[in-house]
Amino acid sequence: MTNSNHRHTDLPIDPLFLDRWSPRAFTGEAISDETLLTILDAARWAPSAGNGQPWRFIYARRGTEAWPALLQLLDEGNQRWAQNAGALIILVSRTHSLSTSTGERRAIYTHAFDTGAAWMALAMQTMKLGLHAHGMGGLDRNRAMAELGIPADDYRVEAAVAIGRLADRDTLPDDLKAREMPSQRKPLSELAFEGKFAG
Repeated sequence: MTNSNHRHTDLPIDPLFLDRWSPRAFTGEAISDETLLTILDAARWAPSAGNGQPWRFIYARRGTEAWPALLQLLDEGNQRWAQNAGALIILVSRTHSLSTSTGERRAIYTHAFDTGAAWMALAMQTMKLGLHAHGMGGLDRNRAMAELGIPADDYRVEAAVAIGRLADRDTLPDDLKAREMPSQRKPLSELAFEGKFAG
């Protein structure tokens, strides 16, 4: 039984998994290049099928020339709060590779799975540094592909991430303030099945 961060599980998992959450209230503090690269380096060490490492990270730190370009790719609802993050990252996965032996172009079926593992490593390293990461599906993927120069034949935009130092929830607009708390999870019995699918 583990309790932490207003969350509870009946099994003895590490509290770090309960402490990780996705806040929207950030202080607007800049994040140093070294801190952001440390976070990305942790993500680089995530597991991947055949050690293919299909993840790619396009990033911008607050106050840099690259910041406005990444911020404007987010949906308007995400821009409202992500503008106060210290860094933004666009997660991209490589969908195809060339065989080293035959030169044949092949689909990488685990590209999104592997990039998700990199996202989790990124989120956990962020927590270890006293910061928070908030992953977002709400962004214009087509614009991101075009404006960030991502080759459409072999890559796919997966998500965006905002990283920052936690601010008081009262800094958010009222509609977001009400949602600013760690979310709960479905019971494990709804997600894990012995022997065959039952969900």
